Order: sequence, then C-alpha cells, then structure tokens
Amino acid sequence: MPKSVISIIVAAAVLLLSAPLPVHAQTTGKDVGQKMADTGAAIKDYTLEKKNEAVAHAKKLGRDIDAKIKQLDAHASKQAGEAKAKSKEMIKDLKAKRAVVAAKLNDMSKATKASWDDTKKAFGDAWQDLATSYDKAVAEIKK
Repeated sequence: MPKSVISIIVAAAVLLLSAPLPVHAQTTGKDVGQKMADTGAAIKDYTLEKKNEAVAHAKKLGRDIDAKIKQLDAHASKQAGEAKAKSKEMIKDLKAKRAVVAAKLNDMSKATKASWDDTKKAFGDAWQDLATSYDKAVAEIKK
C-alpha cells in the first residue's frame, strides 16, 4: 500500500476516535415529574387480582420520591435568605403531600373488592397532586 493511502487511513481513524461522544440529555426535574405522573396513573389500571403488585409498585414509587425530595431539600438548604425560606416551605408542602400518598397507599393495601376502584383512584389522584407539586418545586428551587 502506498504511504499516502496509509496516511489517509490513519488520519481518518484519528479523527473518528477523537470525535466527541454524543452528549445524552440530562434528566430534568420536569422529566422526573412527568414520569412520576405517568407511573402513578398506571396504578389506576391495576385490577383487584393484581392488588399486591400495585401496592409493591406504589411502595417503590414512594421510596423513589422520598429520595428525590431529600435531594431537593439538600439543594434548598444551600440557598440563602428569602429563596431558602420559600424553598423550605415548598419542601414542607411536598412532605405533607407525600404523607397523604402514604395514607392512600395504606388504604389501597387494605382495599376490598368493593373499595378497590375508589382506593386506587384516590391513590392515583394523590400521587398526581404530589407529582405536579414536585415539578413546581424543582422549577422554583433549582432556578
């Protein structure tokens, strides 16, 4: 092979290997909130026969949101003055809504055939409220 062809191949390989890797978009708080809302809405589709699955799924959602709220609280703690006070109030509201979700989960775990549809709807509605509030808090606290 002529030296010029080898030089072109080597140059092309160097260019390809040194090209920046594609940057993956970071997950935003809004993405998390939307996923939370979608996942919470999915609970409404569970049948009574799948109650144990629904409860287990809801418990996992609870653990996930607890971790997200904790992260948001840590971020809010780094703020100062009026921003910090406002952020802490939003976190307090999130925690109160999280407590409502926990109560609805408890109701859902004890639901009977007669109460199943109402309790899973109540859980889904409470979860949706929490997800919406989380979105707003993230937008406000992380700006």
